[in-house]
Amino acid sequence: MSLRRFAVLLLACFLLVPDARAWGPEGHRIVADLAQRHLSPTAEAQVERLLAPEHTRRLADVANWADDIQDDPSQQALWKATRGLHYINFRDRRCDYQPPRDCRNDRCVVGGLQHYVALLGDRSQSDAVRREALKFVVHFIGDVHQPLHAGYRDDKGGNTYQVQFQDQGSNLHRVWDSGMLRTRGLDWRDYAQQLDARGPVALPPAADKPFVAWAEESCRLSRDIYPDGHTVDAGYVRAQLPLAERRLREAGRRLAEVLNRTLG
Repeated sequence: MSLRRFAVLLLACFLLVPDARAWGPEGHRIVADLAQRHLSPTAEAQVERLLAPEHTRRLADVANWADDIQDDPSQQALWKATRGLHYINFRDRRCDYQPPRDCRNDRCVVGGLQHYVALLGDRSQSDAVRREALKFVVHFIGDVHQPLHAGYRDDKGGNTYQVQFQDQGSNLHRVWDSGMLRTRGLDWRDYAQQLDARGPVALPPAADKPFVAWAEESCRLSRDIYPDGHTVDAGYVRAQLPLAERRLREAGRRLAEVLNRTLG
């Protein structure tokens, strides 16, 4: 096989694999910081105790760990085992969750949250196991609130939907991961402070299966975020950035609630 043909095939393989990153490093830290501000004293003490062996006490410091392990040679087995837990691809715009079809063998963000929240709350597990679970929970709750991490199977959550953004080629998933947030020009700490200053975000009544409900929410929201003409211009950003920021705030509040309940 020629080198050129091999390169083409390798690129095709990358294009077929959904991007597991959501919100980018800034967005995940914002979600974690918003949650940290609203932990109960008991939950905060448990978070600090679990994170102490890694010489940190802040959720924002571990918010991107679940993505970062893909670049750690010593963590490749864990990355391979958990890569598919960062997202869910729905079949169509009805956004109705059917586990055998949408999350076979619990291999999606809904299944990931169910598994790691249960581990985090299980006091019979070692601190090392619960610490790892905490880091996955912090990350996956951010993931499930990014609309295109619960998008459509046909375009792999916007990964294959090509757009022009800031005079460069990109895809819609990447724009929502980080591109729009960066147009604010804010450090993530300042961004979190501004979002928190808006006060508690209103949430719908709690669902019997919250992780399913959050994924279906994101899927329904993704219906209306595809830009006309495949162009993400200033008008698109003005219209859609408030939605992205609302999802960050909702993720932060729900993460705090999950940790308060599980660690309280």
